[in-house]
Amino acid sequence: MKTRAITAFFFTIVMLGSIFLGSYTFTIFYLVLSLLSLFEFYKLIKNSGIRPHRNIGIMAGALIFLMAAGLHYLKYDVKYLLLCIPLIFSVFITELYKKNKIPFANISYTFVGFVYVTIPFCFFHALGFLKNWSEYNFHLPLAFLLMLWANDTGAYLFGVKYGKRKLFERHSPKKSWEGFFGGMFTSVLVAFGLSFLFTENQAWVWAGMAVLIASFGTLGDLVESMLKRSLDTKDSGGLLPGHGGLLDRFDGLLLAAPVVYAYLYLILY
Repeated sequence: MKTRAITAFFFTIVMLGSIFLGSYTFTIFYLVLSLLSLFEFYKLIKNSGIRPHRNIGIMAGALIFLMAAGLHYLKYDVKYLLLCIPLIFSVFITELYKKNKIPFANISYTFVGFVYVTIPFCFFHALGFLKNWSEYNFHLPLAFLLMLWANDTGAYLFGVKYGKRKLFERHSPKKSWEGFFGGMFTSVLVAFGLSFLFTENQAWVWAGMAVLIASFGTLGDLVESMLKRSLDTKDSGGLLPGHGGLLDRFDGLLLAAPVVYAYLYLILY
């Protein structure tokens, strides 16, 4: 617990610093984080005997993130995102030269890495530019993380105290319905507190964001648990002492970020 607490303390400071120190720091930090998470995903899959195209995947993941981020800095036409396609689909050509009995499993998991890891980080990054397409604002990314952490903390505390009914025992035996609603309640409380601090959105907008983060953040946790169980692995990695890997820490973000971005974009713009 001591190791876990120390890691959480310093990593939280680093994450908050990346948000407060401006757009370039924010972009670089989450580019690195997305690539490390993608590398961790490919390494996890490789342990199962499948051989995803890690090098191409990392290069393509970097290109996808940089081009998505570049839209906010350089304001180029979105058609230039099509430049990612040749690199992404070079996976098929490369597989032709590999001797493997399951070539399309290798190809499929390479693409799953983009969908499961890279694209969600792109959506989270885009939250920083949602208010004004070309100007960075830390309010939404900060609010997202605070609500996500509140949900995790509330779910744990309510689950330990009141948890009786299993939420999804097959994938996560410790999770309970009481913990789920406790986490949502805590996240909504944080949302209402933020509505007094960040007044550009009404309280119900922040509350809706909290409900989505609690719901899809929990589903993201379950999906990552399903992945690890299918690979008979306890942790996705060991980069964060006491916490496992990056995917273990950002599993909630991976499903929640695209949904939250879509919600905010549709109701605000």
